[in-house]
Amino acid sequence: MAKESAKAKQRKRERMVEKFAAKRAALKAAGDYQGLAKLPANSSSVRLHNRCKLTGRPKGYMRQFGICRNQFREMANFGLIPGVTKASW
Repeated sequence: MAKESAKAKQRKRERMVEKFAAKRAALKAAGDYQGLAKLPANSSSVRLHNRCKLTGRPKGYMRQFGICRNQFREMANFGLIPGVTKASW
């Protein structure tokens, strides 16, 4: 599992991106790069990184489910994800 501080930092970035999205879009449309530079760096969507919602793991993220591959496999084996079964042929 990821450190709580890493997960908290990611949540903070997500809130900042949401908060400044409209202002950032308006400044970009106007071409005001001086104004963009004055906004907080963490308000840029480029600084976001996909993390597992359960464990905070940054790698092996499955966008469709919002969790990492390890948690996906575990949940699928226990039947917690509807429509997902282990393959057999």
